[in-house]
Amino acid sequence: MKAKFGVIFSMAAFGTIGVFVRNIPLASGELALYRAVIAVTALLLWQACTGQFIKVLDIKKELPLLFLSGAAMSVNWILLFEAYRYTTVAMATLSYYFAPVIITVSSTLLFRERLTSRQVFCFVMSTFGLVLVIGVSSGGGSNDLLGILLGLGAALFYAAVVLLNKGIRNVSGLNRTFLQFIAAILVMMPYVFLTGGSHLGSLDLAGTVNLLVVGIFHTGVCYCIYFSSLRYLRGQEASILSYIDPLVAVVVSVLLLHERVLPLQAAGGCMILGFTVLNEWNPGTREHRG
Repeated sequence: MKAKFGVIFSMAAFGTIGVFVRNIPLASGELALYRAVIAVTALLLWQACTGQFIKVLDIKKELPLLFLSGAAMSVNWILLFEAYRYTTVAMATLSYYFAPVIITVSSTLLFRERLTSRQVFCFVMSTFGLVLVIGVSSGGGSNDLLGILLGLGAALFYAAVVLLNKGIRNVSGLNRTFLQFIAAILVMMPYVFLTGGSHLGSLDLAGTVNLLVVGIFHTGVCYCIYFSSLRYLRGQEASILSYIDPLVAVVVSVLLLHERVLPLQAAGGCMILGFTVLNEWNPGTREHRG
């Protein structure tokens, strides 16, 4: 029960990140870099307190995949933060949660995993929901459509992170995340300094507080809680609970940010989430996350 609460808490927290990102006047790449730096610091302190230090011999063979997945994670963050700037938090998050569909289809091509008839049906219906969201959004202006497409781009790179992680077998979840954050920093540092440099000194008090919340709470603390809880839950339970994130994001978008969600957009979003959950629903599974 404690593990379930940990995943529920972290997923609900992830659903609020768009509100704080909106109040940080930094470029998306710069924001993603500082998020990773703050998170690495928090995770390093966590490792020091728990004694879960990384053994070099355990990660030597995994370094290429860790670096690639960290690089994909950095692009994923940048695209998602950009999506928040162009469309509503609800639409950015719903398009981002098309990632499980991308993962399912990619797994059939890369790992020869067979699709069941239910998976094919869920893929078709989720895609129809996405088409519905994009079609309605395109009528609301080019910025809204661009935000949706950026959210899809973020989903694509998140799917890349998940698929790359399938090849990483000798590094625990928490240490894996720590190393991926370091890789993300190594990738984003030259990108940031080649595309405008640092503007951290120009942040006012509100922007600084929001950046610290995103870095320390949403990334450092919530990632620790999330990965510490995953090992005690079945894979199916963790997957289903992850959809608390977009549900909270939609509620926050409508009630706190007063962003408009059209009925057809809501219907398309429900189709994306509903059929993606159905795709992952397998009552007979006994798999545990470790």
